[in-house]
Amino acid sequence: MIDRIFIEQGDITQQNLHALVNAANKTLLGGGGVDGSIHRAAGPELLKECKTLNGCNTGEAKITKGYQLPVKYVIHTVGPVWHGGNGKEAELLTDCYINCLTLAINHGIESIAFPAISTGVYGYPLDKACFIAINETLNFFNRNDPIEKVVFVCFDDLNFKTYQSTLAKFK
Repeated sequence: MIDRIFIEQGDITQQNLHALVNAANKTLLGGGGVDGSIHRAAGPELLKECKTLNGCNTGEAKITKGYQLPVKYVIHTVGPVWHGGNGKEAELLTDCYINCLTLAINHGIESIAFPAISTGVYGYPLDKACFIAINETLNFFNRNDPIEKVVFVCFDDLNFKTYQSTLAKFK
């Protein structure tokens, strides 16, 4: 199962897979960071479709078309804001991964790219977020088989090295 998980450094909007995950805010109407990059790369049609979704709660996920991105779908999820770990942040971040992967299976998606959800302005500690991301993906693989490839796309060296070292702990 672990052989279906890949860590790459680069721009998530350039991933040529079936879907990518957007670390969105609750409005789903774009924002900064990866959310803004995805909206800019997808074009105005993505915003138009997102306006019909009535937002998204933390831990949940919603799906749209990929429009001008090289993917068929964008799965939007809202990660938790870090408040020291006592506000169900781990449970909510776990839900993000489970709900994104479930939507992927429900839409026949076989390959998907994830950013580091909640680790930017939401302040989730990178090492803790990486562990949840990889652990929940492996747990999901143990219960469901159709997803062939999960890529964790890291924007910078620190994220890349943290994801690599975290994945190595599972081998």
